[in-house]
Amino acid sequence: MVTLTENAAGKIREFLTIEPQAKGRSLRIAVEPGGCSGYQYAFSFDEKKTNDTEVPFQGFSVLIDERSAGFLKGSSIDYADDSSSSGFKIVNPNVKKSCGCGQSNQF
Repeated sequence: MVTLTENAAGKIREFLTIEPQAKGRSLRIAVEPGGCSGYQYAFSFDEKKTNDTEVPFQGFSVLIDERSAGFLKGSSIDYADDSSSSGFKIVNPNVKKSCGCGQSNQF
């Protein structure tokens, strides 16, 4: 389904320990309508719902809803923190085109 780099997994574990809304929950990764190219990624902490795919990682799990699963299949998620930017970066083989700002995609 999806893979996480050690940098991404470490950042998620950090959020799970310091963010009150994250405690006892899983990371949800979704693809939602929006942005100038049609779809954008959304990250939140949530509880498992019916028809979610649950991907276990060391110390936490990632939830992906049924609709988003097809968009995210084969994706790799990294976390970068350098002088120019910080945040999660998704390398997704299903993307056909991205907008100029890199915040939304066409599938």
